[in-house]
Amino acid sequence: MLQIQDVIRAYLPAIVFVILGIGLGVVFATINSFLGPKPKRRRKATSEPYESGLPSQVKKSLRFGISFYLVAMLFILFDIETIFLFPVALQLKALGTFALIEISVFIVLLFVAFVYVWRRGALEWK
Repeated sequence: MLQIQDVIRAYLPAIVFVILGIGLGVVFATINSFLGPKPKRRRKATSEPYESGLPSQVKKSLRFGISFYLVAMLFILFDIETIFLFPVALQLKALGTFALIEISVFIVLLFVAFVYVWRRGALEWK
């Protein structure tokens, strides 16, 4: 049976690393608050958002359309699915033909899903 001392001994390097990381972050933040530059006063120009050095013309009430979020979610979905293919591609020789058949089915299903959302008009920007 695993004893508590064995568990602590196994995780001790990780615990020490986390404690040192938190401690170092606190030390640097404290030193920065004492030695770092202090803002004299905030002006409106410094608190305004800008892009490429030009003032932003975006209104605070600007709302994005649903198609923007739909395309973003589809991008994330297909990107994550591609990430799942990478480890199998690296170990395909070790996994054998069963993995090749499974990945082929997976890619076909991804293609069918892509054609479906394409035909439904989810990729058209309005």
